[in-house]
Amino acid sequence: MATFDFSRLDQFAGSSTSIRRPREFAYFSYDEDHILNPLSTESLAYYYPSFVDAPGAQVDRPDLSTGFDTFRKRDDSVDEHLDGLLETLQAHEERMLAKVEAGDGVLSDVRTKADIITYRGMMTKILTAAFDDRFGDFEMNATWFQDTIFIEENHAYKEADRQSQRTTQPRQGEASQEMMQYWGITSRPSQPSCPVSDRKPPGYHFETLSVLPLPWAQCTRYEIESRPTKPVSNYAQYCSIVRTGIGSTTLVLGGEVDAVLGAKPENPEDPIPWVELKTAADSPLNNAREVTKYERRLLKYWAQSFLLGVPKIIIGHRSPDGFLTRTTELETQRIPSLVKRGNGTWDGNICINLAAAFLEVLSRTVVGEGVWRIRRRRGVAVFEVFRSVDIGTGSILTDNFRLHREKLRGLEMGAAKGG
Repeated sequence: MATFDFSRLDQFAGSSTSIRRPREFAYFSYDEDHILNPLSTESLAYYYPSFVDAPGAQVDRPDLSTGFDTFRKRDDSVDEHLDGLLETLQAHEERMLAKVEAGDGVLSDVRTKADIITYRGMMTKILTAAFDDRFGDFEMNATWFQDTIFIEENHAYKEADRQSQRTTQPRQGEASQEMMQYWGITSRPSQPSCPVSDRKPPGYHFETLSVLPLPWAQCTRYEIESRPTKPVSNYAQYCSIVRTGIGSTTLVLGGEVDAVLGAKPENPEDPIPWVELKTAADSPLNNAREVTKYERRLLKYWAQSFLLGVPKIIIGHRSPDGFLTRTTELETQRIPSLVKRGNGTWDGNICINLAAAFLEVLSRTVVGEGVWRIRRRRGVAVFEVFRSVDIGTGSILTDNFRLHREKLRGLEMGAAKGG
């Protein structure tokens, strides 16, 4: 078993290592029946603020509990592994291959090359580990195939954790855990994901209040003004797939994005004006304890948005009884300096340097046949990596993806011999 001890954070202090700016190169949508559609933007949402902050608007404060009784909630207890991500990568590579066969492009560019392919949620856990000693425990499964490590969440571990959370009773006068999750507040940050390893509840009704299905100019007045009474569902999702890198490790990450501000640029090299939607209690930051709680929350906000290249975070602040009181905006790149000027609860450079160092260890460890377990125990500043299955790739890779990649590897070898 390989171990990575990060109990001494001073070894990761200083300027951050090199970062490769995330760039989207593929995407997929789940529709309103949660059917996967690779390379589809049908579930892309467009940010348009709720009326709570509109100048001169005389509107009641939106109730974030609205729609809870009829909430169409997807069953996320099913282990979807990396299936949506892999199917989309396969569709992207098959599209590239068709272009090559038509005389446009070269075969060596078809296969998506990266040291690690996973969902953003897995990297968030690693990136925040240095300063998340309360809820930072996790288990992941990893396998090595064609020079790439594929990482998924250990579904059994996550489900056991969620079952234990369900037994927790709310304090007197506090809303139920289900209602607080609907608002976007959780007892601990081990969320379901996109599909299962990256979903982070923004506050389901707040998201409905804040997005449109089309750009504003293409929406009817009814579509804009009826959002407070629109049925709430979490079946539809838009997931972005980006190329990025931390230190010497190249990454392909998939993750859900809540909305785009305006529209995606035509030039794929230009940054996309993504918007991340969050909700939080509207608490005054009038003592050190409240500031520390706020900064801990900002750690997750920053890591999730930083990894996918989301530049803006919109926070819907709620009253104790779940009414939206106001919204504020944060720029992702400024969050670390904001924390540094406050209580200094965490350091973004340490987060990045620690992640870079661990990913190098992981790349040297997970090699060859089998399935590995990546684990961190709660309150322990050590990552453990050990082989749990000696042969195969477990259920991490689909048969279709393996066959597709083996066929592609055969074409690459044939082209090399022919050359």
